[in-house]
Formats: sequence, C-alpha cells, structure tokens
Amino acid sequence: MFKVNTNFQKLPGSYLFSTIGKKVAAYSAEHPDSDIIRLGIGDVTQPIAPAIIEALHRSVDEMGNASTFRGYAPDLGYDFLRNAIADSDYKSRGCDISADEVFVSDGAKSDSADIQELFAADSVIAVCDPVYPVYVDSNVMAGRCGIWDANLEKWSDIIYMPTTAENHFVPEFPSKTPDVIYLCLPNNPTGTTLTKLQLQEWVDYANKNGALIIFDAAYEAYISEADVPHSIYECEGARTCAIEIRSFSKNAGFTGVRLGFTIVPKDLIFDGVSLHSMWARRHGTKFNGAPYIIQRAGEAVYSDAGRAQLKEQVGYYMNNAKTIYTGLQEAGFEVYGGVNAPYIWLKTPNNMTSWEFFDYLLNNAQVVGTPGSGFGPSGEHYFRLTAFGTYENSVRALDRIKKL
Repeated sequence: MFKVNTNFQKLPGSYLFSTIGKKVAAYSAEHPDSDIIRLGIGDVTQPIAPAIIEALHRSVDEMGNASTFRGYAPDLGYDFLRNAIADSDYKSRGCDISADEVFVSDGAKSDSADIQELFAADSVIAVCDPVYPVYVDSNVMAGRCGIWDANLEKWSDIIYMPTTAENHFVPEFPSKTPDVIYLCLPNNPTGTTLTKLQLQEWVDYANKNGALIIFDAAYEAYISEADVPHSIYECEGARTCAIEIRSFSKNAGFTGVRLGFTIVPKDLIFDGVSLHSMWARRHGTKFNGAPYIIQRAGEAVYSDAGRAQLKEQVGYYMNNAKTIYTGLQEAGFEVYGGVNAPYIWLKTPNNMTSWEFFDYLLNNAQVVGTPGSGFGPSGEHYFRLTAFGTYENSVRALDRIKKL
C-alpha cells in the first residue's frame, strides 16, 4: 500500500509568503478599489539591464540556427559562465575558487533546499533566528527536525541562534555543537551582516568542530561597507568547511528568469567522502542544466556594460532602502538593516505582534510587509519591508505609514 512522506504533515500552516498572498487577496476582494503597495515579498521591480537583454536576444537567435543550436546544457553549467563566475566573483577578491567548483543551477532557493540531501538523516542543524524559512522547512521535509512545539514555535531537534537587537544581530556559538550551520549574510530578513573578523570566527569554529557551513550570499551585491566580506572564502580555512550559494535574482533581476550557482570546494571532505563529488552526482542525476539562453544572460552580468548597468540598478534599490530607513527613523520607529542589504527590519510599535502589525498596515495604510514571526520565534515583534519596490511606491508607502 502506498504511503506518503508524513514529514510534510508536520509543517505548521502554509509557506509564509503563501499566507501573505491569501491575506492580501482576501483584502482586495473585500476592497476592490484599494491601492495596495506591496513591500513584502522580495521581488524586484526594475527591468532586466540592456546588456543582459541583448545577450538573451543573441542567444535566442542562435537557437534558431542549425549551426549554433544548443540542446541539453552541461548539467554542471557551461564553461563560459563557470569561468566568468570563478574569475569575477572569487579570484578578483583573492578567493581560491576554480571554475570546476562552480555548479550552475536555476536559483538559490532550490539549491538551499536541495543541499540538505548531502546530510546524514541524524544531522543536527543550526540556524540563525529569525531565518529564511526554506532552510528549516526543507530539513523538516527530510525528517531531520524532530517535533514542532506550537507554543515555542520551535522544532525540538533544531538549534536556534537568536539574532536580535539585544546581541546586535550577531549569532553566538551554540552550547550544543551542530553538524550543519546555515548563515545568510547579508541577512534575510534582518538586513544586517557580519564583519570579516566575525565571519572568520565562525569559519574557525566550524573547522574546529568538524561542522559544515551553508553560506547563503544571495545579497552580496548590496554590500557597501569595506569590512563586510562578499564571500565566505575571503576567510582563511573556509574551503574545508563551507559551501556557498548565490543567486542572480537580486543582483541582476533574474527572479523571473531563474539562475544561480553553488560553490562546493574540492577540499570539503568528511569521513573520507568528497562533498564536491556527491553534489556533482546529485546535480547530474536530478538536474538537466540551466537553459543555454539563460546562462548567456548570466555571462552578460559580468561584462563591462552589464556591471555598470547593474551597479546603477543596485544603487536604485539601496536608495529606496535609505529612504525607507531614514523615514521610519524620523517617524519614531526602531529600525535596522538597509545599509548592506535591501531589507528594512523594524520593531513593531506598541508591542504589537508581527501579524497584528501586518493587519494594521494593510487595513489602515494599504501597505504590505512581512511579519517577522514568519521567520522564526525571535522575529516576533519585528517586521520586514523590502526596498525592491519602485522609488515612487517606497515614498508613498512611507508617507502612509507616517500618517498612522
């Protein structure tokens, strides 16, 4: 008799952003003339840069010519893109990463979920709290998280590392040693990050304790401060303890195009087993490669024109972040983030819960954000706003909030 994976039934409620979508849809149905400003989901609003569009057009034309047509892509990625990534994102920063350690995919979200297939079933997971939900949910689906405590809003077998204003958003080493540590820096949702020295301490900790770090660097393009590392491989010893995941979604507007990559160094060997070889086998078995035209678009990200255009685009979003951050501060909110990341993390007023503040903003200002509690128990009484909207909508949303 067929049996389902009962771990899925352990997941509490629906995915965070699905819940938000349902709430907004219900409000819109009741108020069809409402002008809702969405600053919740971190989707970009600026069009894909011209240099990338040109590359897409060229590669589409190639697909219409027998002499330049491409079929299945190499499952690990085309060399032209893997070389561009290794040279531009890593070697240019002094990181010892080679092209054959780059695994091209369709985005960071899927990689950050799929990477747990490399872990033993009894691996102990540590996450920052609050945290991007996919890290936890994918491990729940694999049966690795124990029992859900609805009162504490925690899983019994996960190590939660609070990152709040009280500890300056710097996670502390847990009392129990984890096998796998998830770090997202710059952080989603808090918009905060670590200095190179602070990150080096985590690398040293992982190497000392035989732990693996999964380093999500999806927002590295938004870093503005000199002492904040763009890659974990800027830290000494990271090749023996860290996997890095990146995306083209937020730095190049590929949310609807889909492209990302994961770095798995060959030095990652645990119990005599190469994680590089394991991921290559997993990738080759379960993934048919990102489309040729999309990988050519990714290559254009690293062209001179692409770099210049994307720098301007990132600057546009970070101007939104500064505008929202400053405006909320002036309105009396306690605000964080917005300097090295396109997210604003604010304390809810009057001790409101995160969802109470969500409803309050939606009903009274027609502004949508993301409740902090959806990212973990330490996110309660916090709220996330994204700078990925248009500048005009960012200003309009801010004006509405100030009038509350």
